[in-house]
Amino acid sequence: MNTFLFKYAYLVLIIIIATSCSASAELEKETNTSFEQSYSYLALGDSYTIGESVCDNCKFPIQLKNRFETTASSGLETTIIARTGWRTDNLISAIARENLNPNFDLVTLLIGVNNQYQGIVFSEYQKDFKTLLETAIQLAQGDAARVVVISIPDYAYTPFSLNYKNPEEISSEIDRYNTYAKELSEANGVVFLDITDITREGLSQPNLVASDGLHPSKNAYALFVERLVPLVENILHK
Repeated sequence: MNTFLFKYAYLVLIIIIATSCSASAELEKETNTSFEQSYSYLALGDSYTIGESVCDNCKFPIQLKNRFETTASSGLETTIIARTGWRTDNLISAIARENLNPNFDLVTLLIGVNNQYQGIVFSEYQKDFKTLLETAIQLAQGDAARVVVISIPDYAYTPFSLNYKNPEEISSEIDRYNTYAKELSEANGVVFLDITDITREGLSQPNLVASDGLHPSKNAYALFVERLVPLVENILHK
């Protein structure tokens, strides 16, 4: 088996294992009981939100929760709906199954890489992302200002991408997805946070890539959180 096929098979195995083992992680909830004031946070996404190949406390929603609770001395009750391998349509279905109350103080949305990776027609992403953005706003008390859309990381800058003849094509497609998400978010009064540039340091800074050679590491997620914290504090303390 050549190097490409071996690494491809390895990636597929990761996805299969993660999918079979993360059913209970599809809806994760971290509850606070020791704060006088507490806010509710819903994180929607895929492997980049559930934290594939990093520890439970290393995924960015939990790093954000811990950072906020330390600096703001307020609780951040965190619910995560995400799973490795999910496309936009998978996330839409998962949200519908949960029958969530639309009273979250904060909602983040990061989705789309699997649409790109699986070669799903771009118009499907456009349609689904519009639905997800509308849903995120509804779940955030109908307040677009409580929603943050996070850009899609660029896996072209990971060891996994070295199997591809044209990693530039990956980056170009990721840019297309992010441009659409940014334009739609801003048109709806939603903050768009660009973290893609962080992930484009993955080959020059290997500590930004997880042990699987594909996903962001704890260190990369910490840099995401550095950019998220000021936005979140502004949203929750307004």
